[in-house]
Amino acid sequence: MSDAGEAHVLDALIPDNTALLLIDMQNAFVHDEGTLGVSGVDVKPAQATIEPVRRLAEAFRAAGLPVIWTKQVHLEADSARARKVLPSHTSKRKRVSAVSGSWDAAFVDELADLADDPTYVVTKHRFGAFYETRLQSLLDMLGVQGLFVAGVTANACVETTLREAYLRDYDVVAVTDGIAAVRPEWTATAEAVWAHYLGVLATSDEVTSWLERAATPRALQVHHLLLEAVDLDASVDFYTNVLGFTVRKREDFRDGRRLVVTHQGLGLTEGGTGAGGTLQHLCFSARDVDGIAERARAAGHRIVRGPGPGPYGHTVYVADPDGHEIELAEVEPSTP
Repeated sequence: MSDAGEAHVLDALIPDNTALLLIDMQNAFVHDEGTLGVSGVDVKPAQATIEPVRRLAEAFRAAGLPVIWTKQVHLEADSARARKVLPSHTSKRKRVSAVSGSWDAAFVDELADLADDPTYVVTKHRFGAFYETRLQSLLDMLGVQGLFVAGVTANACVETTLREAYLRDYDVVAVTDGIAAVRPEWTATAEAVWAHYLGVLATSDEVTSWLERAATPRALQVHHLLLEAVDLDASVDFYTNVLGFTVRKREDFRDGRRLVVTHQGLGLTEGGTGAGGTLQHLCFSARDVDGIAERARAAGHRIVRGPGPGPYGHTVYVADPDGHEIELAEVEPSTP
């Protein structure tokens, strides 16, 4: 099998539901003359992210997927921060970074041309990209579920944003070569924490390869299944009254056969032989497998095996009126 066909964790994501979020690629944090640079921080690791960030942004744009930029902006006089009695991180620098309207706050020249739509530039005043910003609303409008994150800095704005995204139940991917830390020795520990708790780690090459695979003609996922039944009414009764399916519509095929379509993606029509076919079984996620098994048994349907442990969780296999084997599994939650 070619590499394009090999399974990769990113392939679980639906491209149309994803966005690229780029954190604070500004002079203050990346340029030699920016606040971090003049405060003695080695910004070369941050500068090394420019090329992969640009490549990511161009690839997402070419794929027609959203690219969102955050811009950290501060006020020279910040009354909220001034209430603190312990030193803030800003007091550990030679000046307040990214002051509103300053060169420090601007995107670095190497990337500024890509941040050309103000709708996709989110201004923030603290570490997190979600904290008191419009990012959540923007992602909701775009229909985003998967969030690829890159930018600076790893242990402050990037990590805070990764946590905020995870706590909002986004599927989070940290693009490692597009992220830099103020202290490179912190990176390995940060990535270990992210991978264990917050999401998935990937390189920019892996992400662009995923985009290339996603752009090729391919089937995406099962849309619906159609089963032929000897006794359509008996099958509809089984799937609705025993398994709890709900009917979305009833209509006739052009050849006159009746068709019943469920909200769960199963269609039932007339014409079965009762002898089954090459289909081994159908699998549906379910709630209260034991209750379904009890209801099926009481209605006189054959329990093939279970309830008991299965590959996807607590499982029962039930035969429908036409002899099709139906697997019902309670999907187990991820281990914390």
